Amino acid sequence: MVKTYSQLYLDARRALLLTEDAQSASFMARNLLCHFSGKTHESILASRDLYASEEVCKAMEDAVAWAQSGKPLAYILHEWEFYGLKLYVDENVLIPRDDTVAVTQLAINQALFLDRDPRILDLCTGSGCIGLAIASRVKDARVTLADVSRDALAVAKKNVTSHHLSARVSCVQADALKPASSFLGKFDMIVSNPPYITGEEMKELPISVKKFEPHLALYGGDDGLDFYRAIIENYTGALKPGGLLCFEFGMGQGDDVCTLLQQHGYTILERARDYNDRERAVLARYGG
Repeated sequence: MVKTYSQLYLDARRALLLTEDAQSASFMARNLLCHFSGKTHESILASRDLYASEEVCKAMEDAVAWAQSGKPLAYILHEWEFYGLKLYVDENVLIPRDDTVAVTQLAINQALFLDRDPRILDLCTGSGCIGLAIASRVKDARVTLADVSRDALAVAKKNVTSHHLSARVSCVQADALKPASSFLGKFDMIVSNPPYITGEEMKELPISVKKFEPHLALYGGDDGLDFYRAIIENYTGALKPGGLLCFEFGMGQGDDVCTLLQQHGYTILERARDYNDRERAVLARYGG
């Protein structure tokens, strides 16, 4: 049964109100309709009394059902915006979050003052959001996106291509829990948003995260710090003398992460907060 664009929006919003608050239901209904109709918000308003095609009506029906099941909007749309970049995402990678802007901005601010053509490694890259944001702002940076998951790297490669950054951004498979391969070479900076959810926190994840987002990219060991220990141990040797290590961490983990860095010869340069004023990232230099 075909419906007008206005009916499609109102029916989607009404259905989503069963699981979402009013603001979220309106936002999701509007974005789903724009995505599946190929129209802008303004075009939908101008076309609100026109009938949508059967394909658009069916796509909206299916999408709303997915949303009601808890599937995040980003996975339904297969896209999400981060740091001004529209990125492809699917269930092989975490959805980029505003929290991650803190570590991204910290890395960009420092990378702008590095020597010419700096080499930067985005370890545990997922969608590639951090490394691509750096490459988009630091025009001479040579960025390597690394992840243990081949499926995640396939997503990252799509994003490299879609943003026409293949000349300066490469993708490689690398395991943060194992010693860095010598073929990677040396980097001016390593930036990472590694898995940091604790064992107890894994039990309490929201259904949209627990059911749909990759646990490989979430679980950081019983205390959430396994990847910080491993990266410091395995990848410090991949830094140039005086190289930089930039981490995102979970709420309340800042002191522990900084202690690990200091115990291995790093000097803490800066600790940064996210949009919610929670401490979220650290920048450290190896060797003073």
